[in-house]
Amino acid sequence: MEVSPFRGIYYNQRIVGDLARALCPPYDVINPEQQKLYYEGNSYNAIRLEFPAERLEPKGDRYQRAAITFQQWLKQGVLQLDSVSSFYLHDHRFEYSSEKRVRRGLIARVKLEPWGKGIYPHEETFSKAKSDRLQLMRACRANCSPLLCLYNGSERKIASILSEASRAKPMIETSVLSLSTGGGRDEGGEAHTLWAITEPEIKRELSQFLSSQPLYIADGHHRYETALNYQQERAKEQSLTGKEAFNYVMMELVDFSDPGLVVLPLHRLVRNIAPSVLRQLEDQLKSFFVLESAPFEAGGLDSSGLSTDSFLGILGLQPSPVVILKRRQDISLEDMMPGNRSQAYREFDVSILNHIILDKMLGLTSKENFVYTVDLKEAYQKIKDGEYQLAFLLNPPQPEMVKAVADAQDRMPSKSTYFYPKLPAGLIINPLD
Repeated sequence: MEVSPFRGIYYNQRIVGDLARALCPPYDVINPEQQKLYYEGNSYNAIRLEFPAERLEPKGDRYQRAAITFQQWLKQGVLQLDSVSSFYLHDHRFEYSSEKRVRRGLIARVKLEPWGKGIYPHEETFSKAKSDRLQLMRACRANCSPLLCLYNGSERKIASILSEASRAKPMIETSVLSLSTGGGRDEGGEAHTLWAITEPEIKRELSQFLSSQPLYIADGHHRYETALNYQQERAKEQSLTGKEAFNYVMMELVDFSDPGLVVLPLHRLVRNIAPSVLRQLEDQLKSFFVLESAPFEAGGLDSSGLSTDSFLGILGLQPSPVVILKRRQDISLEDMMPGNRSQAYREFDVSILNHIILDKMLGLTSKENFVYTVDLKEAYQKIKDGEYQLAFLLNPPQPEMVKAVADAQDRMPSKSTYFYPKLPAGLIINPLD
């Protein structure tokens, strides 16, 4: 992979003021209520570029309105183009489980390559999301939010360079903002610090090392495939060199071993299960798992608190709040898993849940029967209120599992991972012209 610095576009804080209120999460975690809040919270919020709303914009195509806004902000100086190509060091500060954390990433421009040629996915994608992103990319000709990618920096060379870079004066530093970043989580707010790395020798070292590493998409599968499609469209233009900006996509690269890397499970809530099927479920589960009852703590059961030998928690199966499933040592699940998938896929908790419990035991294949949440309290409340019949509570997936499935050239089931917190849109924008 070719990893290089670029001239990013960023907000002029003299005009915008507190940059924290101009940022928003990526499009795929914003619900309509949050979208409206971001629109109303600040007239310069990046929501107008990242996720324009039909009903909140003036008449006309919402993608074109985003493009018009983008050009207006550039002309008015609300957005400004960096004077020199840079790598952008990003410290994302947040709170998780009452603990303050920092995830460190490097924002760079990465040359597009087909899957498997230095870049590896780990989840399935959907065509609807890609169509939406392609229309926006055509209109704005820019990446407003970076993809989150992981690399193996075991030599610690990159960490040392970035640590030295962080001693300089930052180009951007935001206040702490307590707006939810989607998924129902808001644990005390987030803040961002950004440094521009401009020294030629340091840029050369970073580019040389990172270009030799395989990259693993954590968040942004749809946007990467959209960028490939957009590249193919633009490749029909005349007199191309291969170095055009549309041959690249903006990524934030994070080390697998970064202490601020948090991966949450997406719990499944299910409805429309026939009563006769539901009555049989407990006995079917006992054929493959050991079932134990557990209380749902007043503060919410933290799935990281499940014992290491626990496979799954279920709400709604018994009168007791939570049924914990543990794998039986005398039973192999191997024969019930698809033979055409990798060993890493077949051993993954979500894969077993999908194929054995949801598909074979409950016969649920329609996506209309499911919702997903990272919030255990929300799952508990929806079961208590009778909105859904069952909630399946999963353990947090480990980053090593993401790498194992990707290395096997396989993909996890959709909605398998939730990297927390989400990278913001609007911190740095990558122009594609």
